[in-house]
Amino acid sequence: MSHNIVSPLPGLFYRKPGPGKDAYISEGDRVESGQTIGVIEIMKQFSEIRSDVAGTLTSFAVEDFGAVNPGDVIAVIEVGP
Repeated sequence: MSHNIVSPLPGLFYRKPGPGKDAYISEGDRVESGQTIGVIEIMKQFSEIRSDVAGTLTSFAVEDFGAVNPGDVIAVIEVGP
């Protein structure tokens, strides 16, 4: 079963915690419930985006540094052990 992680707010989505840093998670990686998958920046405020399910990250629907609006799908997770 696939599960969409959606944006709770508008802003820019970042897959990394900073320039030159590794991504929080990559496609194909195992993700745990509560794990940070990226951050959204709005007016220099950063909000962590966390998975609310455990499974495998199958795809990002937003590019790194991509603009998002509330309700936009950020990532898709295949739920499972």
